[in-house]
Amino acid sequence: MIPTSALPRKAPLPPPLDTRYQVETPEGIDLPLRPAGLPPRALAFAIDLGLRALILGLLFLGLGFLGKLGMGLGSLLLFVVSWWYMVLFEVLNQGRSPGKQLLGLRVVQDDGTPVGWSASLIRNLLRFVDMLPLGYALGAISCLQHPTFKRLGDMAAGTLVIYREQPVHRPQLPAAQPLRAPFTLSLNEQRAVLGFAERQAQLSSARVTELATLLAEPLLVAPTQAVAELNGIARGLLGPT
Repeated sequence: MIPTSALPRKAPLPPPLDTRYQVETPEGIDLPLRPAGLPPRALAFAIDLGLRALILGLLFLGLGFLGKLGMGLGSLLLFVVSWWYMVLFEVLNQGRSPGKQLLGLRVVQDDGTPVGWSASLIRNLLRFVDMLPLGYALGAISCLQHPTFKRLGDMAAGTLVIYREQPVHRPQLPAAQPLRAPFTLSLNEQRAVLGFAERQAQLSSARVTELATLLAEPLLVAPTQAVAELNGIARGLLGPT
């Protein structure tokens, strides 16, 4: 038999692709951020572009009845909507334009803090550079090449487009009287009991009974009362909720 140490060892696998961007807050807390890539950003921009076109179309329709005054007001509104639409939403709505909000995105500073007026102005004024030479070509190339998917405006402004983290809701445990385990459970045993209780609603009754029977023996629980007692132990582990 060839000894294990003599066998050729495989090269270690490369680390998995990870688009997490981690920053450290002034309090010393690591804050993980998830940068958004080109497809969701492009879709969000297309939604905002359509909304701006709709807003301007409705405004011009009304201003058309005012003659030359309407033309002057229309030119002013065209400038305001074209250049301030994104800035106002980003600064006043937690970095979210309507398009970004629909896609679950937001703009933040590189350190994870809310985007400010100057940064938002810079990133949006430099869109005309990202649009060169045609159809956001420079912006798309920059976004695809940058490790955190930044376009040129983001680099200049020190901003980052990230996915908005959704709050985590813990699954509800079945109603049961809290019980103490017959002995001190290890961390893995606690996880097993809590996982069993949390997943019950997604399992068939036969599968619930099968899993409860498997857990009953090592936990010194009577098989006939396994489901109820395991739910009670899970309630006891989790404490009042």
